Amino acid sequence: MKEHHFVLCMRVRKSNLPFGNIKVVPLPINNTNNTCHFFQPPFSLSLSLLMATLYSTQCRLHPSLQSSFSSSSSSFIQCVTFSSSPKRFVAAESSLKSQPGSHHIPVQTHQHHGAAAATVAPIENDTFIEGLKSKLSSVTSLEEPLGEVGFEKDENESTVSITVVGASGDLAKKKIFPALFALHYEGCLPKNFTIYGYARSKMTNAELRNMVSKTLTCRIDKSENCSEKMDEFLKRCFYHSGQYDSPENFAALDKKLKEHEGGRISNRLYYLSIPPNIFIDAVKCASLSASSGNGWTRVIVEKPFGRDSDSSAALTRSLKQYLTEDQIFRIDHYLGKELVENLSVLRFSNLIFEPLWSRQYIRNVQLIFSEDFGTEGRGGYFDNYGIIRDIMQNHLLQILALFAMETPVSLDAEDIRNEKVKVLRSMRPIRLEDVVVGQYKGHTRGGVTYPAYTDDKTVPKDSLTPTFAAAALFIDNARWDGVPFLMKAGKALHSKGAEIRVQFRHVPGNLYNRNIGSDLDRATNELVIRVQPDEAIYLKINNKVPGLGMRLDRSKLNLHYAARYSTEIPDAYERLLLDAIEGERRLFIRSDELDAAWSLFTPVLNELEEKHVIPEYYPYGSRGPVGAHYLAAKHKVRWGDLGLDVDQ
Repeated sequence: MKEHHFVLCMRVRKSNLPFGNIKVVPLPINNTNNTCHFFQPPFSLSLSLLMATLYSTQCRLHPSLQSSFSSSSSSFIQCVTFSSSPKRFVAAESSLKSQPGSHHIPVQTHQHHGAAAATVAPIENDTFIEGLKSKLSSVTSLEEPLGEVGFEKDENESTVSITVVGASGDLAKKKIFPALFALHYEGCLPKNFTIYGYARSKMTNAELRNMVSKTLTCRIDKSENCSEKMDEFLKRCFYHSGQYDSPENFAALDKKLKEHEGGRISNRLYYLSIPPNIFIDAVKCASLSASSGNGWTRVIVEKPFGRDSDSSAALTRSLKQYLTEDQIFRIDHYLGKELVENLSVLRFSNLIFEPLWSRQYIRNVQLIFSEDFGTEGRGGYFDNYGIIRDIMQNHLLQILALFAMETPVSLDAEDIRNEKVKVLRSMRPIRLEDVVVGQYKGHTRGGVTYPAYTDDKTVPKDSLTPTFAAAALFIDNARWDGVPFLMKAGKALHSKGAEIRVQFRHVPGNLYNRNIGSDLDRATNELVIRVQPDEAIYLKINNKVPGLGMRLDRSKLNLHYAARYSTEIPDAYERLLLDAIEGERRLFIRSDELDAAWSLFTPVLNELEEKHVIPEYYPYGSRGPVGAHYLAAKHKVRWGDLGLDVDQ
């Protein structure tokens, strides 16, 4: 008795689902002859079988049949192989004992109307046909999910393994794991995903799940099945303890990942939530000992990307010893903010804005970042970088590039990043006289004493590291020549927020100057994009106050996201993690972008440190150093967040 592989191949007309021919092919093992049987089905196949076959995307045509078929726009081939069980059909090849006396009759194939046609050979084995009919007719329902009706694991199905390196740290606990759960809750993660925490801390799977569960929350507007979703998610979370520079530990991780991947196509994403001084060790070990063998491997790298041009370039060179540029995802979470991503939509899909987006109508642009708390808990890290490296060189500069770029050729990641690089390379070198730095000092208000920056035990008492900075930047191109872009970022200020303010020019020959008064700044139109908190876009306009007199007032055309949209805005990490899984690089930083950004800031940073510039001290909880106001006045600008009509 010979053992054969039997493959059922159905040629289905796309425009006419009832199919015409069923081709049964007995394929002897290691046999290269295209010997086959054709027959017209003398029985009616159920719709369930047809739909089950069409939904089985894992089927592959046997190599020896490739020459027997040709694709066309009007038909396609679907193949299913049969196991020895009469109750199941499977997507992988199975063996079946052929009946004695079955014959193998060569069949010549020829092309007919774009699809394969064949000379049908007589079927001499009725017993075999009846047996096949029985197997087909046993498939009657799709009520049971396909994965639970005997489909064997398909090696062509893919998995995604997400490893959080530094899983015991604050970033992982507060941002990464909650973002991954949110993606799972929304059904955005792939079907076959596994999450591994990797860190030096000793921890069991149960302990990791307990730690992660404390930070998970469900969408406010979609709280149904919350606990069920959490349980599903936590069952996919595992932990592996190891050193960041140990190839053996990463090899052990690789073994565990392979157990979960089960021989399928393995895609792996590593999130480096670790200090920058151990990036390279972790990347080297992950690349050499725990990369995917048959899928993609990607690595998300958190800022800071170096301290200056030289250290950044060295980091990039080291990363590229083990990874290609396409594998490196440099994350700046501000690029994942809803309002930042909306920048290009606002500008390029609204006719009223694009013609105004230039020096002819815009007087200045302000990018403002403020926090109402100090460096509590991060003093040691922060003192090595300062506010310029921590916020301005990355978050605010990336927003500036998106705001000022020319229209890209398409929404493709490379087209957008090309335009951003052009902006950065067009920027004028920053002069020291166009920079103001400050540092917060202790302050008592309302009976509460607030600490100075140097009161932090991890910060040197004589530290000159700025906790506040303001700078005037210029883009020397045709669109933005002469327009000041003012940046301001600080800690321990009076409020928390991030916003973009676009102040337009004065109306020439304004008929209502007499009604407005001498303060022309108050009559200037201003577009405000509030990135956080309480996201909003509003336009300040001049308006007549109702009444018999002619009194003008400043009003707002306000798109307040919480009032307009009922859905909760996703966290930036959710968007960026999903993009990394899908291979979308639009919101990640390319190496030449990074080079251009550091080339702009490195000279002035070196000058500040070499000259030991003493920062201007400002009280904790104030609006920052007075020098920032003089800097703005020097460029004939008034900070928009200090006006009397600012929304709180």
